[in-house]
Amino acid sequence: MEILTERGRAALAAAAAERDPTSLGAAERLRREFPPELAAEALTQVALRRRARDKFPRADEMFLTSDGLQQATRPAVAAWRARRFAGAGVIEVWDLGCGLGADAMAFQQEGLTAHGVEADATTAAYATANLALVGGAPVARALAEDVEVPQGHGVFLDPARRTARGRTWDVADFTPPWSLVEHYLAGDHFTCVKLGPGLPKELIPDGVAATWVSEQGSVVEVSLWNREPAGYSAIVFPRGAAEPVELRAPETPRELEVREVGKYLLEPDNAVIRAGLVAEVAPGQDVWLVDPHLAYLSSDEAVDTPLADCFEVTAVLPYDAKAIRAHVREQRIGTLEIKVRGIDVDPAHLRRKLKPSGPGSATLVLTRTPNGAVAVVANRL
Repeated sequence: MEILTERGRAALAAAAAERDPTSLGAAERLRREFPPELAAEALTQVALRRRARDKFPRADEMFLTSDGLQQATRPAVAAWRARRFAGAGVIEVWDLGCGLGADAMAFQQEGLTAHGVEADATTAAYATANLALVGGAPVARALAEDVEVPQGHGVFLDPARRTARGRTWDVADFTPPWSLVEHYLAGDHFTCVKLGPGLPKELIPDGVAATWVSEQGSVVEVSLWNREPAGYSAIVFPRGAAEPVELRAPETPRELEVREVGKYLLEPDNAVIRAGLVAEVAPGQDVWLVDPHLAYLSSDEAVDTPLADCFEVTAVLPYDAKAIRAHVREQRIGTLEIKVRGIDVDPAHLRRKLKPSGPGSATLVLTRTPNGAVAVVANRL
């Protein structure tokens, strides 16, 4: 694979000097120095590396594919997972279907020995180059189901969930196959399986721990663990914080009342919502639901927690476009964040009706309550 040779690195350096590696001019200039295929590959790599800068600190040194970049774990999450393996006493981990090697790199950086396995020849070569950045061994080119993992070693699986038709939750289309996932989750190896956050809960095997993970406000995955206490949990990486916050389901779930909106409104992190742990966001504090089927909480005291956004309520209006527009105009609200739950309304269409204008800012929450739909005007704390 020429892109991995010295000549390939020269092509990469030339491509990196281009302002826009996707432009026709960049392609023409590189073809004067390098064969067309190498020029195209170098320009593609540079474009992918620039896209990956927000995701990987060493993006400009890595070898990437578009699909692999999309599926690759974010570094903070991969590091958290690696620490969990290390904390369980695992020394060597087999990343079966390692893709570009992002998780294998994290295992290696945590002091574990990572064994990458990848069926696709190009991806395996790229993963080998990426692992070399952190002192890792070459990736083995093989099918995950053909590998015999030694006893005492850990196993990590991140099945590809994409077909020619797009993303899928048909386990028959997973690569490696779902049967291998079930085999390791039921086996003796310490195992973690990374899946998309929209995993249907009926696919979660009995006796397995399921952890939804959120970073920078977005739910990025659910991971299944076979050597953790069974049940649902949430991991939230607060903005600007290195260490995540974990929320586990208690032995006795908390029962919350349903009441009208109070002085504050809380919106739990989506990982908390997916894990079904909304009632556990603020233990020991007087919080309640504003609707029995929606994930909004309310309180008469501010709640400071990384597990939820807290808003100070400034007005509760009837769910009526004219009344809301009049309030927005009177308060001179020009910057308006609109959130909707349990009500059939298009926020973009509503924004056009409200015509926000002025120096003020606010969050508008449209939600059901015991007495019907309302519009809550609030300030994010």
